[in-house]
Formats: sequence, structure tokens, C-alpha cells
Amino acid sequence: MGLGGGTWQRLTALVLVMAVAAGCTGKGEGADGGNDEDLLRSHDWTQMPGTTARNDILRVSALDRHIVEQDSSGGQPNPPLNLAGPHLRSDGDFTVTARMSGVGDDDGDSWLRLYGRVPVIYDEWRQERPSLRVGVTADGQVKVQIWDGEGDEPSTSKSFDCGCSGTVTLAVSSIGDTFRVKADGRRLGTVQDPGVFAEGTVWFGLEADAGEDERREGWCLTQLIARAESGDSLRVIKAPQLRQEQSDDSLRARAAGVRRPFDVGTALAENPLLTDSRYRALAGSQFSMLTPENAFKPQFLHPRRGVYDFRDADLLVRFARANDMKVHAHTLVWHEALPNWMRENDSKEVRRTMLRHIAMIAGHFKGEVAEWDVVNEPMSDDEKSYTNGDLGLRSEQSPWFEAMGEEYIDEAFRAAHRADPKARLFLNEYGVEEEGERWDALYDLVKRLKERGVPIDGVGFQNHEYAPGDRIDPETFRSHVRDLAELGVQARVSEMDVPIGEDEEEGQQTQADEMAGKLRVCLEEPNCTSFSTWGFTDRYGSTADTKVYPPRTADSLPWDAALRPKLAYERLLEAFEEA
Repeated sequence: MGLGGGTWQRLTALVLVMAVAAGCTGKGEGADGGNDEDLLRSHDWTQMPGTTARNDILRVSALDRHIVEQDSSGGQPNPPLNLAGPHLRSDGDFTVTARMSGVGDDDGDSWLRLYGRVPVIYDEWRQERPSLRVGVTADGQVKVQIWDGEGDEPSTSKSFDCGCSGTVTLAVSSIGDTFRVKADGRRLGTVQDPGVFAEGTVWFGLEADAGEDERREGWCLTQLIARAESGDSLRVIKAPQLRQEQSDDSLRARAAGVRRPFDVGTALAENPLLTDSRYRALAGSQFSMLTPENAFKPQFLHPRRGVYDFRDADLLVRFARANDMKVHAHTLVWHEALPNWMRENDSKEVRRTMLRHIAMIAGHFKGEVAEWDVVNEPMSDDEKSYTNGDLGLRSEQSPWFEAMGEEYIDEAFRAAHRADPKARLFLNEYGVEEEGERWDALYDLVKRLKERGVPIDGVGFQNHEYAPGDRIDPETFRSHVRDLAELGVQARVSEMDVPIGEDEEEGQQTQADEMAGKLRVCLEEPNCTSFSTWGFTDRYGSTADTKVYPPRTADSLPWDAALRPKLAYERLLEAFEEA
């Protein structure tokens, strides 16, 4: 598909008006020489988040995606990259040239980013890997930043006086251990290269900073050329096929043999899905259901007020469709993973924000999503809340509860049902597998919701077993599944992971026992509809130790960091055989 192909080729004339306003006029220019690779006109950029493709011009808008901490602090930048478009394979020196229009003039910064390795997005945290970022700042300077894979912040940052504004042609050459930077053919200087492209791959990202004016309409990329230097080779690699070869001996094949509809699933991340062929092959062949690990969360889909971008989420949906997988979407309403603007309103505006968000997101995916986690983790972490009249509901850091009380749950489910009447709607919670006040409060909540006619279909039991105290007898879990059945409510294992710990042999056995035990309960209880782990390989598992950089991989999932199956995988297969 070319730059202007597909859905985006049918944009209205309004897009052209916006492009003109951003200083983007005329058609993009192609490559000049026989050794140049035109990366715009010959390749697909329509899936690049934050961009609009039209007439060989790519308009880049400010998404301002950030990842906040679980306590709502911070705001780590999370700029997009073109996973579903072209990337480069180089065995030596090369130059990338970009013509950028509508830059400088106090309109915010405009950036081209070249990734040697694609970042890893864990739960609400982004691991930066080697990359180079070059752009024109609002005051007309050219700035170069380098990440070496050892920290969140750039290891090198250097600015060059340029006086650049309007339309500027930037060129970055990777020559030996040095980056050479030019603007409009004028050499600006050099920056030491710590080995950003040592693995021979180059992925592309485009960014627009809003600056002080949040109404900034961005900038335009009218040319993007790659050229090999010094006789070295350079190839343009297109995005891989999403359809994966199926196996007769897999988890999903065993699940298909269950005598009722039953799915085996996992949480998936879009970055490794497009960049790691072994991850992609296992994801498409082993599972019949996927849960988006992060791409459906508000701070990814709805980063600014009135600004939505569905490209990363759409990519996961397309992967599911290509491999006949269901999508269990996660999540519409949560107290975490919120862009800061969602917390800055009065009570009436909070309610309107929630309802608009649900209507837009669930409406966009209507017919594409089988199930939704409508409300995620509504139960409180404060033990006192279970005895002081708060009914165990989370009030801390939840703008939804603070604005509407328990009613926010009713409204969220009703809004989701209006937006997508055929999707099954779940409430998802952790720590409710065991007996105690937390489970009792959740059960009472579900009972109240059913009595009020709220369209709740099921409850997800996360089953995160981070410590020995989190390990629950399968029969206790079974009793809770049966309690829900009496209310006419379904159940599912939604996010299971079990760390192995220091004793490898004993830990592997424990992990296998815990996972297989919960799966057996689900297979034996008619109202349990699916079993999912929170990721499937330790290579990208969210329980990695992120207190060090780069993170130390964890050991909590059925495949290890080398993508080799563990005992847990074998035991899950056996559980299906015994069903």
C-alpha cells in the first residue's frame, strides 16, 4: 500500500485545509539518485500513530502521549513509531534525509527519531533502547539527542545554531562511530555514536510537541530518503505478514477440543509483535484470545482532551482477525493509566469525560471486540474501607468514584452496552481468588449490580501470584466461580502469572501446579469462559525488575526469555487433555 492508500486516502478536504495551515503545501518530492530509497512514496505510513497521510505528504500532529506512574505521578514520554511501516536493514554507513515543513517559528518542536532497537512497553513503563532523535526546536535550533539503552533520559544532547524555520531539510549520516548532521546542505556538526545501530536495523518515529499552544496543528514530512554510504548495503524492509502458521499441537488447538466454547489467551504488546518474529509466531499459533497489554488504556488511546489515536490498538485487532483470535479489550475505566487531563475536572465534567470516552472507544471497536474489561480494579487497597461503610470500593486516586460514588460502575457498564450491545462486559479485579473481606465485598457489589439491572456479564480473576501468600487452593477459586454462577455471572482467569523464585526446580513445579490448577477449575465449571496469562514470555514480561536499567527479566510466564516452553506450558497442555 502506498502512502496515500487505504482508508486514509479517503479523507475529506478538511485534511488538506489543515495541512496548508501547518505549512504543508505541494506534493512530496521523491528520491534524487539511483542509490536513494524513497521511504515515503513507495511505502505504507498510514498506520503511523499521530499522522495523516495525503498526497505524498505526512502531517504529524501532537499526541503528547505519556505514561504516568501507578500513583498518578510523573509522565514519562511515550512517543509513537511506525511499527506497521518500513524499516531499514543496514550493514554499514548510511544517511537519512528528511524534508520537514511548518517547523520553528515558536510552534513547538518537530522531531524525526531513528530507533536502533524498538522500546519495550511494560505495564505503565517504557524501556528506552538505543535511538537517535533529531529535530528543529521552536526557537529554530537543530537538536540531537541519543539514548544508549542505559536509561530513560538521553545520554547525549547537543544543539546547533541554525535559524531554521518554515521548510528545512535535515540529514543525519551514520559514519563509523560518528553522526554527522546537516541542515539544508550546511554541515552543523557531529555527535559521537555509542553504537545506536549496532544491530543493523533502523525504525522510524515522528513526533510533534504541542509547545505552549495546545492547538498547534503539527508539521509535515514531505520527503524521507535513505542512502547507503561507502559502498555499504541498505535494504528497506516492509512490515511482516500478520497471519501465522497454525499448529495441531498448541494451547488453542487443545482449547478448540473442549466440549463448549472456551478460549485460551494472553496479553500482547504491539512492539514485539511487529519486531520479534518468534514472539509473533507463538502469539498467533498458541492462543485463541488476546488482551491488549497497554494499547487500549486511556493514556495510549486518548492522550489529550479531544485527541484520540487508534493505530496501535487497531494493529492488535488486525492481528487477532488475521489469526482468528478473539479480542478481550482492556480497559475502559480504571483509576490508573489515565492521562493527567482526565483528573483536572469538576464532578459533572468527570462524568461527561467518562461517558464520552466509553462511547468513542467502545464505539470505534464495535463488532471487533468480543469482550471488554469495562471497570478495572474497583476494590480498595485500604483494609479500613471494608469496615467503615465504604463497601470496600476504591476511593483513593479514583476520579470516577470521587465524582459519582458507586454509581460510576453502573453508568460505565450501561454506556459500554449502548456503544457495543453484542460485546460481553466484565469487571476485572485482583486478590479476589482467596477468601476474605475483599472477595465478600466484590461478591456483594456484583449482586447489587445485578439487582439494579446493570448489564454485567462476568468477572475476571487476575490471579497474579507474586508471593507465596498469593497462592490459593484451586477449590477456593472454584467456590467463587460457583458463587458467581448462582448470580448468573460468568468468570474467567484474566491475567495469571506466577514467579518461579530462587529455587528453579521447585519454582517451576509450583508455577506449573498453580497455572494448571486454575485452568482445570475453569474447564470444569460451565460459567468459566477463558483462561489468560498476563503475557506469555519472560522476554517481555511485566514482572521484570525495572529498578535497574536495562531491566532484569522475570520468570513468571510459561515461556522463558529465550522463548523456550517451561514445565507450566506442558502442564497446561495436559490439563486440556484431561478435560
